Amino acid sequence: MGRIFEVRKSTMFARWDRMAKQFSRIGKEIAIAVKAGGPDPATNPALRRCQLNAKSVNMPKDRVEAAIKRAQGKEMENYEEILYEGYGPHGVAILVETATDNHVRTVANVKSHFNKGGGTLGNSGSVSFQFKKMGVFKLKPEGLDADDLELELIDFGLEEMGEGTGEHDEPVLVLRAAFSDFGKMQKALEEKHITPISSETEWIPTSTVELPEDQAQEVLKLVDKLEQDEDVQKVFYNLK
Repeated sequence: MGRIFEVRKSTMFARWDRMAKQFSRIGKEIAIAVKAGGPDPATNPALRRCQLNAKSVNMPKDRVEAAIKRAQGKEMENYEEILYEGYGPHGVAILVETATDNHVRTVANVKSHFNKGGGTLGNSGSVSFQFKKMGVFKLKPEGLDADDLELELIDFGLEEMGEGTGEHDEPVLVLRAAFSDFGKMQKALEEKHITPISSETEWIPTSTVELPEDQAQEVLKLVDKLEQDEDVQKVFYNLK
């Protein structure tokens, strides 16, 4: 088992802004999960996953509970999840996951970010073929026999396992499964009484683009603008 491949992460905006954005993102994910499967985490695996991810970014428990309660209200916005695809500067492929209650506003903003950042917003399917949607689980390595765990989880859809880093650059075990096996992998970990640090879906690039530092910064500047947009949940790209 080696170090798992991870694309470069953008860390350009301030810590407190990033934390506020993470809380907002998870709040929307909670709303979507509750609308789809109800407010009880015991019977709603998606909501359990949201609670784990909230804990991983230190989102206060009372804010999580408030988000669950708010999601049950009739006045709660109905968020639509939309994936936008495009190219950034120097041909870097970019996928933008959004959760919005106004798709007209969202597409206008995303298109504006691409245009101002030297990129181009494309059509559906123009970029996503360069990525693979996967379930990504991050575990604390302490107390785990990685080799045994890898063998045990192959039957539940495990495709890749290796070393990576967490939210605060701490060492973690990273497990990847096909998106279709996401629920099966989550259930397998629960049955083994292993609580992930986080469990999310990600678009993993099948190949990457390496650029000189000055060109890479142009791409990351666009990624930063996209990540700060209120309707954007996550941004994926194939910059090495």
